Amino acid sequence: MFPLILLYLTFVIIRPQDFLPGMGELPLMSVSLLLAFVGWLAAGARTPTAPQFLLLPLFVLMAMASEVANGWAGGMLYVLGQLGPAVIVFFVLATSITEPRRAAAAFGVIGLSAMVLALHSVQQAQNGVGWTGMTLGEDGRVRYVGIFNDPNDLGLLFVMALPMVLYLASRAGFLGRWLWRAGALLLLGGVYLTQSRGTQLAVLLMLAVYLWQRRGTATAVSLSLAGLVGLMLLPSSRMTELDVDEPSAFGRVDAWYEGLDMFKSHPLLGVGAGNFTDYNELTAHNSFVLVLAETGFLGFLAWLAFVGYCFWMMWRLLRFHPAPVALPDAPGQAMAAPRPAPRGTVARRVPAPAVAADATAATDKSLALALMCALCGFFAAAFFLSRSYNIMLYTLAAIVVGHYASVRQRHAGLPLFTLSGSGWRWLPITVVAVAALYVLVAVLLRTS
Repeated sequence: MFPLILLYLTFVIIRPQDFLPGMGELPLMSVSLLLAFVGWLAAGARTPTAPQFLLLPLFVLMAMASEVANGWAGGMLYVLGQLGPAVIVFFVLATSITEPRRAAAAFGVIGLSAMVLALHSVQQAQNGVGWTGMTLGEDGRVRYVGIFNDPNDLGLLFVMALPMVLYLASRAGFLGRWLWRAGALLLLGGVYLTQSRGTQLAVLLMLAVYLWQRRGTATAVSLSLAGLVGLMLLPSSRMTELDVDEPSAFGRVDAWYEGLDMFKSHPLLGVGAGNFTDYNELTAHNSFVLVLAETGFLGFLAWLAFVGYCFWMMWRLLRFHPAPVALPDAPGQAMAAPRPAPRGTVARRVPAPAVAADATAATDKSLALALMCALCGFFAAAFFLSRSYNIMLYTLAAIVVGHYASVRQRHAGLPLFTLSGSGWRWLPITVVAVAALYVLVAVLLRTS
């Protein structure tokens, strides 16, 4: 089932069915997803103990209830059509990632697929049209076919894939290292060609998070500010247009205001999933406002908790220090080569299991850091986009949950997250989040 879900993700991202003759009529995506789901069921359909496995179905139920509450019972099928594939991908992928190698394999599929789209962007920028037949947008921004037709969606994929590619570069051999490094540069070029300000800011945030973890706060802040200045100096960069009074920015703030007004009039279940544009000409341009407006407080509570637990898991992994491996009692136990010792001291021979444990712990933390950067980048960009139901969001969440569950199987010292133990926290957090959105919109409207 793991290879099948990776095959499905390849179809989702590269989308050959959307531009190759004759493939559009073949149900490649549906068949690969169905086979992966059937394989998961046949394997026992077991899920690790993680609250996201309850929160995601609960969010789908709240989205369905929002349709019924607004007088459209048939909207339940619409919600299933929109979120059903994402739910299957989440369950199958999260339960399939049982070791770091599988997380790296998922990184590889997403990274290589994103690199293909970045190459398409380069060709499209040079020739005005890519091999898919898709032309540049009217504003000169690159785009792809299908769900990546919007330059912002394309940039969001590049942002999500970038830390994955850099992780693979850090773990590969000589040739692989340079392949993935070239891929990282290609993805950065793709972000630039999309001219998406949200994704460019997301890249800076990911850099800040990485430097914060590796070099400390001062280095992270100084280099990130330098990066922001560099972005604003780049030719053809839309970063110089950052202003609340700029038409695009003002339209976003106005859409946020309308979304909060929808929540005010439909506080519990919202105006219905997918119905935002029935009340406002523009979509929300904010994933948090979109969920709040369309599914109300109940849906927002489930969705925010789903997302929040992902960040919480990676944070705990980055702060986790596994217990040291005990020294051997038996004289015949295998010993690793001595670790380097300061001059004038005797090198201490280290048990081979301890060396293996250190290497595994380093791999676990490197994966966690890559996933934390991807989460920060994705949601930084998604704060300015309506991507609450985007399948790539739930793909990323699946890798996060799968990695945390696999590490916890090896280290019982990691906390077990349960709704019964920590679920109550999300009620006040959700209230604060709603209040923060109101304050943010009020401040932006006053300064515009």
